[in-house]
Amino acid sequence: MTQVMGKPGDKGQDASMDCDIAVIGAGPAGLSFARALAGSGLHVVLVERASEASLADPAFDGREIALTHRSQDILRDLDAWDRIPPAEMSPLRQARVQDGVSPFVLDFSPPGETPLGMLVPNHLIRRAIYDAVRDADCATLLTGVAVTAVETSPRGGLLKLADGRQIRARLVVAADTRFSEARRQMGIATRMRDFGKSMLVARVAHEKPHDGIATEWFGHGQTVAMLPLQGAVSSIVLTLPARQIEALMQASPDAFGADATRRTDGRWGAMQLAGTRHAYPLVATYAQRFVGTRFALVGDAAVGMHPVTAHGFNFGLAGASRLAEEIRASQARRRDIADPGGLLRYELAHRRATWPLFTATNAIASLYTDDRAPARLVRGAVLRLGAALAPARRLVTAQLMEARAG
Repeated sequence: MTQVMGKPGDKGQDASMDCDIAVIGAGPAGLSFARALAGSGLHVVLVERASEASLADPAFDGREIALTHRSQDILRDLDAWDRIPPAEMSPLRQARVQDGVSPFVLDFSPPGETPLGMLVPNHLIRRAIYDAVRDADCATLLTGVAVTAVETSPRGGLLKLADGRQIRARLVVAADTRFSEARRQMGIATRMRDFGKSMLVARVAHEKPHDGIATEWFGHGQTVAMLPLQGAVSSIVLTLPARQIEALMQASPDAFGADATRRTDGRWGAMQLAGTRHAYPLVATYAQRFVGTRFALVGDAAVGMHPVTAHGFNFGLAGASRLAEEIRASQARRRDIADPGGLLRYELAHRRATWPLFTATNAIASLYTDDRAPARLVRGAVLRLGAALAPARRLVTAQLMEARAG
């Protein structure tokens, strides 16, 4: 990967650059998109405000990503999967949903010995994708600089950078988080749902085995998820009001372990903090359009998911893959890489793949975090019905695994 770096105002930097595709954001979605175009002959430029060092060796951020089988296939195609240490992968053998003290439990079990998915630390996936892009030398990377303005027209796109440089491109792709500034500048409205809560993630060691089972437990005033890692260790995910999350972030390790043991009713035995704690606001977003004139959204800039179904990262990989496929198809037809028909096909396919689960996820999150009596009655009925309907559970299991197609 060609790296172009420098301080704002460096006279050695070119005032402008021409390329085929300019990508705003070098996170997993932006990097995956660039790597998917390796060998296409297209000049791709990635612009990232973070430093090159933070991309090459991302810090642990607490997040464990539940990769579906399709996402694993995409990472193999990108030459990234084998770069992740196998010892850091944890098979997700079963998923379980519980509501308070209800005796009804929804179990989602895959057929045979095939796991539902694989839990992999987010920072290791990011590093693997970065290394794959670097080794393929398929993009120019501009780091440590922000994009201040985005413009497109039927003739092309233009990025203005904070250091005074400009990038002219045939297509601009925004992969700059769910709070995308590029999306806003392009006039694309967004459905945004602020759940008014925060999420704390941390690794905890516990006395009792987890047996490879992920548990989502909706209790009074809280949501607890336990994601099984290697050994007697899990990633605990607590969803609480921001003030309570802040208190837990500041608690001593012993106090945090005791609190986690209490919140889980000792189901996994005594818990001890086994790593750093990380907090994130819970905000879901869905762009009303994924494309514009010589412009497209990928990753969280297109769809920012609530984490309850753990599909946000998978959608980001799938969207980057879909857009790259459409661009290659336009090339094969000898059409413009920003062909409106190709961009529209990307939008329609990505919307079909994401909108149903996005709306269902928000409905589930709303229902199961509402402690009013009517909501408790409805979710109890949902659990009883789900526990009794094996075909429905198999359908959800297939969606969770996302085996090959789509």
